[in-house]
Amino acid sequence: MSEFLQLMGEYDVLGAFLVNIELTAWSALFSLLLGVLLLMMRISPVSSLRGLSRVYVEFFKNMPLTIIMVFMVLGAFAQLKLTFSDTFAKNFFWLAVTGLSLYTAAFVCESLRSGINTVPLGQAEASRALGLSFMQSASQIILPQAFRGSVAPLGNTFIALLKNSTVAAAASVATETSSLMSTMIEYHANSILLIFAIFAFGYVILIIPIGILTTMLSNKLAVRR
Repeated sequence: MSEFLQLMGEYDVLGAFLVNIELTAWSALFSLLLGVLLLMMRISPVSSLRGLSRVYVEFFKNMPLTIIMVFMVLGAFAQLKLTFSDTFAKNFFWLAVTGLSLYTAAFVCESLRSGINTVPLGQAEASRALGLSFMQSASQIILPQAFRGSVAPLGNTFIALLKNSTVAAAASVATETSSLMSTMIEYHANSILLIFAIFAFGYVILIIPIGILTTMLSNKLAVRR
C-alpha cells in the first residue's frame, strides 16, 4: 500500500489519464463530424464522391495508427510546418488529435454505414417520391435512423479510440498515460507489476461505463420493425 501511495504521490497519474480523456473527447468530436461527411459522400448519387470516400476509408482502415502519428510529427510538423500553437506541448497535443481523428473517422463512417443498412430501402424511395432532395432525405430521414441503428458499433469505435489515445506518445505527447507509464517503469523497475496494474485498472474504470451506457442506449433507441 505504501508503494502505491508513493507512486501516486510522485507522479501525476490522474493528470495523465485526463490528457487521454481530452484526446479522446476532441478526437471523437472531429472524427464524428468527418465520419458523417464521409458517409454522406459514400451514399451520394455522385460517383466521384462515392469513390473518394471509399478510397479514404480503405486507406485509413488499413494504415497502422502508429505510422499516422509518427507522420504527424515527422511529416506534417517537421516537413510541412503544420502548427496549431506556439507552445510545443499544445502543438503536439493537437497533432495527436488530428491523427486520431483522421484515423477514427474511417471507422465512424463504417459504423454509421452499418446503421444505414438497417433503414428500409423503401423510405429513401418514398422521400424521393415526395420530392425531397438528397440532402433533405439524408439529413431528415436516413441519418437519424442510421444513428439509432449504429449506437453499438459507434460505442465500440469510441472505446477503441480511448485505448488508441495511448499511441499519442508517438506524436510526442509526453504527459499521457503510456509516456508516464514508461517513465515510472524506468525509475521504478522493481514496481513494474504495480505500475501495470494501476494503468490497466484505470482504463477498465474508464471503459466499462462507456460499454454499459452504449448497451443501454442501443436497447433504448433500437428501431422496432
